[in-house]
Amino acid sequence: MRLDRTGIILYTINYEACVDFYQNKLQLDIMFTTDSLTCFAFGDAYLMVELDDDALNTAAVNSRIKTCLRMNVPEVKLLADKLSAQGIDVDYQEHAWGTVAKFYDPDGNLCAFKDSEKFEKQLQQYLTQ
Repeated sequence: MRLDRTGIILYTINYEACVDFYQNKLQLDIMFTTDSLTCFAFGDAYLMVELDDDALNTAAVNSRIKTCLRMNVPEVKLLADKLSAQGIDVDYQEHAWGTVAKFYDPDGNLCAFKDSEKFEKQLQQYLTQ
């Protein structure tokens, strides 16, 4: 299968707050926008933040699938400190397998930074087995 481009669609209840978060807090570049969706550059992929059609349905909101938007970055601590300075709660963790910083967007979606170097080492170890 040939993929021309890959992306993630993040259905959100708090659309405006999430767009503000990804644009102004994480400083992702906007690729395009409409009334109910905003598409951000997300590494070699895209992140589309879209108003959830079920935003007014309490049962649907409570049964949402949980995911984590992982972003591999060279300096986890620096970015975690920047978010903390903006009043965002960040769970910074250093492990033998790498460093992560976990935080939530305004819609309660889990996001995380992971150090690129350790991830690439893990990947290389797997590929050489």
